[in-house]
Amino acid sequence: MIRELFTFRGRATARTEILIGVMMAMAVLFLWEAVARAGFVAPQFLPSPSQVLVALWTMVTTQHLLWHAAISSLRVWVAFLLAAAMAIPIGILMSSYRIVGASLEPIIDFIRYLPVPALVPLSIIWFGVGEETKIFLLWLGTFFQLVLLVADDMRRVPHEYVEIAFTLGAKPRQVLTDVAFRAMGPSLVDNLRITLGWCWTYLVIAEIVAADSGLGFVIWSARRYVKTPEVMAGVVVIGLIGLLTDQILRAMHRRMFRYM
Repeated sequence: MIRELFTFRGRATARTEILIGVMMAMAVLFLWEAVARAGFVAPQFLPSPSQVLVALWTMVTTQHLLWHAAISSLRVWVAFLLAAAMAIPIGILMSSYRIVGASLEPIIDFIRYLPVPALVPLSIIWFGVGEETKIFLLWLGTFFQLVLLVADDMRRVPHEYVEIAFTLGAKPRQVLTDVAFRAMGPSLVDNLRITLGWCWTYLVIAEIVAADSGLGFVIWSARRYVKTPEVMAGVVVIGLIGLLTDQILRAMHRRMFRYM
């Protein structure tokens, strides 16, 4: 069992992997607590995990942290689903028809390298300071990355699958929906999971735009008063939500594509 863990592409049971992950997390927390308590770093720069935990509990019980987390989750999911609904068909068309790919890929490549924070002023000019701006910024950080990943997924579908489908009399629409789309399914779901994580990384940027709710607002407000434990507590909540979501999507991937 132990030898398998140190073998190139060795196998391990799910229970073993979970145990290793928990042990590593505990080791990091122990080291963090020890460094903070030893005074190597000032508390306003690095509070201990115990201080962060106390701040987290206080924020949950007295500052409506769970409500802020729910608001942020709703914004992220709305922006992500909107980006996915647009990116999947566009990405498929880009890799299926050369004229679409040649027309759109240079523009998308250009925009995806633009830093989202630099576009905040334009977003405010275009949409004001309401929910539209927050959703737009989250969408902006997700859509242009996802559409190219979807296009790459479609390109990786073996051409033999397409040729066999046409040989058997399938129409172009059937080849697209019944062959190519199903073949790209596993990698598509993986890329959706990854880009959902990217969407969360833009949350603080989106929620500092005249916001009065959300985890980004909570973190930014605590930063203003140098409440470092509360800042880190907000960051921890984002990480925990992301971790939980990622594990759920991984489990769905394993269930949907058991043959992988």
